[in-house]
Amino acid sequence: MLPSTTIVIKIGSNVLTQANGLPDLHRMGHLVDQVMKLKAAGKKVVLVSSGAVAFGRQKAFLPEKLNPVFKKQIWASTGQIQLINRYQDLFEKHGQTIAQILVTKEDFRDRKHYLNMKNCIEALLQQDIFPIVNENDTVTITELMFTDNDELAGLTAAMINADTLMILSNVHGIFTGNPENPSSQLIEKVQVNMPEINQYISASKSSFGRGGMLTKYAMAKKSADLGIQVFIANGKNDGVLEAFLDGSLRCTWFEPQKQKQAPKKWLAHGSHYYKGEVFINDGAKESLTSTVIRSLLPIGVSRVEGEFSKGDILLIRDEKGEKIGLGRAEYSSKSALEKIGQRQQKAIIHYNYLYLFDHE
Repeated sequence: MLPSTTIVIKIGSNVLTQANGLPDLHRMGHLVDQVMKLKAAGKKVVLVSSGAVAFGRQKAFLPEKLNPVFKKQIWASTGQIQLINRYQDLFEKHGQTIAQILVTKEDFRDRKHYLNMKNCIEALLQQDIFPIVNENDTVTITELMFTDNDELAGLTAAMINADTLMILSNVHGIFTGNPENPSSQLIEKVQVNMPEINQYISASKSSFGRGGMLTKYAMAKKSADLGIQVFIANGKNDGVLEAFLDGSLRCTWFEPQKQKQAPKKWLAHGSHYYKGEVFINDGAKESLTSTVIRSLLPIGVSRVEGEFSKGDILLIRDEKGEKIGLGRAEYSSKSALEKIGQRQQKAIIHYNYLYLFDHE
């Protein structure tokens, strides 16, 4: 466990929801009290909170046969008001002002928009206003949904250069088997050079959320790769954040690698929303994956797919179609097609905006 100054805390649906599917108001209140103890200890905290659908389900009784997408949109839109109002009431008891930030995946795709969000959250923190982030489920269509709020929390942590990501679930972390099996052991540390442990993780999803432990593991690994330490812990346990503060927390901790540059943190999460693809030849692949940092030049590009503009995220593949990395386009697909294979041309992806898979 490393020192922390800026923490993103993700509270999962299963933490804030009772077995009957309704909101757990007592748990919400307890976690707010705990968050205020983190702030009193000098930590900057951003909350990524699930729970809107549970609140909506409590108020809006919908026909069984109604389209599931409409159901979720209705519950999310009615429940988000109640969720944020409850948070406001709870934080007000501590004299703490809060702000609500609703986002979609599209907000993270555009670098300018991304920086606007980053600046907004940082300004709120500077003014001691507590940011609460959630997905705007009401307007999000399936292909642009986050995998779940774990992904949103990982994106948020990377965006604001947080040093710590805390994922609160209804289990203590990752176990060597089913957590309910007495013979299963908690994996307390996932170190940088450890073998993969995903064989221990069930692919099943949680009762009330979209994601399960596999998505938590994937997001934790990616965040740790970007230099963010990650904790997966049990938010149903009283005193979970106090235990984090005093170092006694029972959890799975992911050791962070060296901090990546801010643009690379943005690119690292771009796998699901790139606008185009560039295929590179063997010479370019060898150049990009060597120990020397280099940009991708048009002479190394064999073909381009998709329509994109300057500033869009591109997926880089080798000639066999294997994914190499992600980068920001320095010019449009039209210009790229004109320059393919040519020498003495400006880089299509500058090395400052290049993120390579498994090579960094």
